[in-house]
Amino acid sequence: MEKLTGACIIGQSGGPTSVINASAQGVIQTALKADCITRVLGAAHGIKGVLDDKLYDMGQEDPAELDLLKYTPSSALGSCRYKLADPDKDDTDYKRILEIFQKYNVRYFFYNGGNDSMDTCNKISKYMQKVGYECRIMGVPKTIDNDLNGTDHCPGFASAAKYIATSCAEVWQDAHVYDTGMVTVVEIMGRHAGWLAGSAALASLTGCGPDLVYLPETDFDMEQFVNDVTAIYNKTGKCMVAVSEGIHYADGRFVSEAETSATDGFGHAQLGGLAVKLADIIKQKTGAKVRGIELSLLQRCASHCASKTDVEEAWQAGAAAVEAAVSGITDKMVAFKCTREGGYKCETSLEPLDIVANFEKKVPREWINAAGNGIEQPFIDYVLPLIQGEANAPKENSLPRFAHLKKVLTTEM
Repeated sequence: MEKLTGACIIGQSGGPTSVINASAQGVIQTALKADCITRVLGAAHGIKGVLDDKLYDMGQEDPAELDLLKYTPSSALGSCRYKLADPDKDDTDYKRILEIFQKYNVRYFFYNGGNDSMDTCNKISKYMQKVGYECRIMGVPKTIDNDLNGTDHCPGFASAAKYIATSCAEVWQDAHVYDTGMVTVVEIMGRHAGWLAGSAALASLTGCGPDLVYLPETDFDMEQFVNDVTAIYNKTGKCMVAVSEGIHYADGRFVSEAETSATDGFGHAQLGGLAVKLADIIKQKTGAKVRGIELSLLQRCASHCASKTDVEEAWQAGAAAVEAAVSGITDKMVAFKCTREGGYKCETSLEPLDIVANFEKKVPREWINAAGNGIEQPFIDYVLPLIQGEANAPKENSLPRFAHLKKVLTTEM
């Protein structure tokens, strides 16, 4: 296929991860080397940067600083949670995006994010096809939730899983210092999929894992939860619980008391306060000393605990997106196809955006125990290869050295 010459835009959106910038680096560095890509532009705060005509000229960045993106957490270009309307009902934003694409002769668009970001990517792709504007559009996966359809796993998940398991093991050690009784409830991110909370079970490999793990894939029963905790506490004097923020009752209501406090741009409830709520209930029922711990944002920005495997795969996803687009492919998301028998092997593949956008991949029910309060071995076997290796990020003064971008705003050619 004849090469398409023009500029490219890379944007990031949704919740950040510790390796999202590794994917951005893969896109940026690969695109800068492509002879058919005339300029590499970074969208400030995702698609909002395109709509606002706020684009950074990545070619003016110091190459050494771009190298550091691989070890810099969060979204270096800025993120957003902006939902594009159905173009058949309101095409205002799409007309504006087309206008910006034409202004800068953008012929390649790479969007780095999770479920909602792939929805944005899919809508833009279909609109450009509809109006006949040739632009190759690729989704670059990212989400600590690990719930993207069509891929074995998602960049960002493994590092978050490693942090969660490490933190749980460390908290377990602290909780066992005194000879007095104690119950610890650790709240872990995950609205509808329990991949993150399930990862707490990896701490069991150190001998310091949670006694109970609750995921949103099974209905939560408060009475049974109290009974589960009480039985273990009465037997050992200790109990550690890992619980997903998205656990819900049989009628679908979130257990979290903060479920209706706010919603994001896509209408998702912003959950929180679950650990404190459950801790209070356990204290009332048992009289035990109870601590409620919410790992919160640390799960997604803790690059000091990043998995080397995760970092490298994140970079490969970004590079693969550019290579595919330059070769003539569009309307796809980069995915991972992996094997674990006989040693872990992972390769990139491409999946249609249609099957990715707005679908959520859940933890298989058979990977959760029958009682719904623990993890089975297949889950461990799935996650363990993903968390391997240390990123060995550069440091100055024994502190992390993150990328410092100039973020030079681009001008029309």
